[in-house]
Order: sequence, then structure tokens, then C-alpha cells
Amino acid sequence: MNRSTRWNMFSPLLLLALLLPILAACAGSPQAAAPTAPAVPAAPTAMAPAVTSAPVASASGLNKLNHVVVILQENWSFDSLYGEFPGANGIPEDGPPIQQLDKQNQPYITLPQPKDTNQKPIAADGRFPANLPVRPFDIDQYVAPNQLIGDLTQRFYQEQQQIDGGKMDKFVAENQTDGLTLGYYNATILPEGQLAKQYTLADNFFHAAFGGSMLNHFWLVAAATPQWSNAPAGMVAQVGPDGALVKDGAVTPDGYLVNTAFPANGPHPATVTDTAQLVPPLTLPTIGERLDEKNISWGWFSGGWNDAVAGHPDPLFQFNHQPFAYFAKYGNGTPGQAAHLHDEQDFLRAAHDNTLPAVAFVKPAGADNEHPGYADLARGQQHVADLVKAVQQSPAWADTAIIVTYDESGGFWDHVAPPKGDRWGPGTRVPAIVISPYAKKGFVDHTQYDSTSILKLIEERWSLAPLGTRDAAATGLANAFDFSQTPTAASGGVPAADGGAASKPGQTQTAIDNFSFMPATVTVSAGTTVTWTNHDGVQHTVTATDKSFDSGAIDTNGMFSHQFTTPGTYAYHCSIHPTMTAQIIVQ
Repeated sequence: MNRSTRWNMFSPLLLLALLLPILAACAGSPQAAAPTAPAVPAAPTAMAPAVTSAPVASASGLNKLNHVVVILQENWSFDSLYGEFPGANGIPEDGPPIQQLDKQNQPYITLPQPKDTNQKPIAADGRFPANLPVRPFDIDQYVAPNQLIGDLTQRFYQEQQQIDGGKMDKFVAENQTDGLTLGYYNATILPEGQLAKQYTLADNFFHAAFGGSMLNHFWLVAAATPQWSNAPAGMVAQVGPDGALVKDGAVTPDGYLVNTAFPANGPHPATVTDTAQLVPPLTLPTIGERLDEKNISWGWFSGGWNDAVAGHPDPLFQFNHQPFAYFAKYGNGTPGQAAHLHDEQDFLRAAHDNTLPAVAFVKPAGADNEHPGYADLARGQQHVADLVKAVQQSPAWADTAIIVTYDESGGFWDHVAPPKGDRWGPGTRVPAIVISPYAKKGFVDHTQYDSTSILKLIEERWSLAPLGTRDAAATGLANAFDFSQTPTAASGGVPAADGGAASKPGQTQTAIDNFSFMPATVTVSAGTTVTWTNHDGVQHTVTATDKSFDSGAIDTNGMFSHQFTTPGTYAYHCSIHPTMTAQIIVQ
């Protein structure tokens, strides 16, 4: 069976389900309903009022956009998610072996067994075979997308070694998870992939800088690598005369900050007690200043931000994913921080209240950001779909562009070498999805972009001065749009057929394609117990959209029961296989 067969074998059933007048769920549903957005928090948080360009009847081109929303996820290359996407420059199905060289420049005969970084010490991951061929492999054969896998290597010098001058042949050798770097999920069938099929997927988009998250977040907001000329000697890398890395470090020998460190005047881990190890406040210009100069509203919205600022961060809060917190203007206690740095809940409230700023950067919390090692792919994909749905259900949708992309490739291999740039990048290819009433529909955009192309879009739309040479020279995302279109309401995925699912107890239900965009609902009174029984041949989950209940994996013929103490309508979905046909009995 080839790597897609396990999904394609269900397509006739899915087609039948779409034709039948029912709406159902991966776990069945006593009552069908339209898709629901995440719950809007009731308690307000201070946020600057939205200031956008006033709508103009004769607006044309980019001027038809009054809102740009950037959702930044974590650590996947293009091939590791969309190698099978129709029409994209992906990886051939069951293609020939590829070349990967070990540290002695000898080709691997078989792929070293992937390692699991969640084991201490790091050890071979027994879920994977020890003798895979040296070619891309479907991770889902061994680990479902709602489970954790290892965290690969993504650092400034190591990614350059992985790329190896464009040969892309050192990803296995320069990776703490060994063969996992050649693994992929077919995300075409996951929530973000379904959005990509509806709108525009860019398949020639590269992350701006070599290495990890912190540096690429700086490039997203400042198009530059910051200097730290007086960094502690122990944090400075050592490089030999031949350019080979002798000792890794956060700072280059000539004083540039390239690997993870934390801000002195922003939220940082309590475990860092030596203040000399913290980055002094930065003064580089950012896109925030450019927008302020034109009185254009903007905000950075981060999952878990309020708790982090209050001193009790979520265990998975990522301090190095908050780039503005490193800058003097947005440090703790500053007016800039109060005006522009917010919690993700504030974004949902603004979407609901139609007060979105002109430019919004959304950084999901650790558990929702798809980062291998500590977050699973399925949950993060559904979270992005929920964020998109919140915007689509807002009046702002009519003049909004949403860009969903990844900060960097996370150490995953990709078959496309990055273009020649400067000493900082660009790095490996990553996915980027453009979602808008004006986005081209069902389109794969082959234009060469990198992360600074997002800055270029914002700069072109609001006539802002570039931050540096890279964003000045970047190609904007204009080719992803067709502004001759008339904005329409969002479809929210594959529409449900008329009628809805029968609600009689014991009725067998069948999932429809694109289910994760249409969570099923159950309406209950207080004290009601609902039992779901999985009569499908694979595992499924019953996962509440609001996270109030989650079955975990239900085996074939397994059951999950939940007693509802509060009456209401609850949305839920399957987080493992959102597009597979399932037969679930609701009792």
C-alpha cells in the first residue's frame, strides 16, 4: 500500500456522505449545526482602539484590504506538510531514494531510526522502524498527528550545514532526531490544508533567516538580525578559519544574536537568574514603528500573554516567540507594551466586536503552535482553523487578508534549495497560505517569497518605508490575490447538505469530508451522559472545541462517556483523522 492509500480508499464513502442529506461527525452527532468560532471571552482587556484606513468606494488593488492578519505557527518545512498537495512542487509519491550524507560525507544506506527527544536521555523512538529506506516517509503510518514526535534541530549554524550549499544532503547528519527529518504528514487533509485547497497556497516561500524561532521572529517584525556586541563570552560561538563551527553559541563571533536568548526587559523564564544572560533592550526599527508613524493600528496577540506578564506563565509559554518584548519601546511597563502587546483572547474579542486593528500578528500558545516535541500537529491545525473561522464570522472578513505561515522549518528536510541570499538567509522552504475574500481560489502560487514578503505586503498596502534591504527587495504577496472578485461570506469549508443528522439514540452516523471545519454539536440538559462508540476500523477522538472534554484515542469498538453538568450546545470533532469516514454510535 502506498503512502496515500489509507486515505484515498475512503474517497467513495466520503463522496457518498457529501451527497446524503446528513451532517455528521467523526464521532457522530445527535444534532447538526453550523461551524462555531471559539468562545469569545467576556472579561475585557485594555487594547488600543482600532484605527484603519477608512473604506474608500473607489479603492483598488491592495487598498481593498483594511486588515492583514498573520498567524505564525512553528517548525515545519513545506515538504513535511504539503509534499502531496495537488499542483504544488512537492515530493513524488513513492519516489526514488534521496541522498543524505553522514558526518564523514558517506551516503546512508538505510535511514537511522528516528529519535524521541521526550525521552531523557534522547533515545531511539521505538514507534518507528530501524531500517527505513533513505527517502521521505509518512509519519502517520507510525505516529498519528495528535501524538508527540521528537523535536528536531533548528539552529543558525546547523541549518546552514543541513542545506550544505543547496545540496540539501546533511539534514540527517545534523539533526538530533536522526531520520525523523525525512518524515512528513499529509496535511492536505488536515484543517489548514483544507483552507489551502480553498484559497491560495504558496509553494516557493522560504523562512527569512537560518536557524530557529527567535531569529526568524525578529526577521518577521524587523527584517534584521540584532546585535549584542557585549554578550557574555560563554554565549559567543566559535568558528574556525574554514568556517566550521567549533563551539555553538547564541551570538556570532562578531556580535550578532542568532540563537535563543531571552529579553532583559520583557517576560523571561524565572530560571534565568543571571541578568547578564539576558538580551539588553533592542532599538532596531520594527514594523510597529512604521505603522505608528502613519497612525495605523496594530497588535501582537499571543496565547498565554496575560499570564506570562502576570508572572505565572503556562508551562509551554515560549518567551523567545515574543519578538517585540525584546525591544525597548515594548518592554515591561512601557506604554508601547500596553498599547500593542496583547493576549490571543483579545484577538478573538476584537474579531467578534469588529475592532480588529489594521495589522494583527497572532502567535498561538505552545500547545497550539504545532511545534514538534511539545505540541501535536492536529491540535495546532484545528486551532488555526478556529482562529480563521473567528475572522470569517466577523464583519471585518470582507476586507481582510489572513496569512498562515511558519516561523521556520524546524529541522525538517525539503527538496527545494533556498535561493542565494545574504549571510542570514533565507532558510528552508515553509508553507504559507493566503486566505481572503480576495485570495485566488484553489490556487498554488509559485512566486518566490520569504518571510519579509509579509512585511512587503504591509508596507505596500500602507505606503510604509522599508525596514532594510531585504524587505525592500522582497516580492510582495500580490500574486496571491484577485481584486476583481466581489467579497462573499466565507464558505467555512465543504458545505453541509440540507437536513442534518438524525438525533435518535443509537443512530449510526458517517463523517463527511472536511469535518474538522464543521464540528458536530450535541445539545444536552444538565446531568445528561452521552456515550460515543467507535465502530470504525481506526482510532478516533471526541474532542470538544472548547477543550472541556477529550476522549483521547478511542480504539475500534471502544467507548467514551461524558456527563454534562451544564446545559447547552457543545461542539466537538475528531483530532486524529478529521477527514476519514467513521461509524460512531451515539447512545
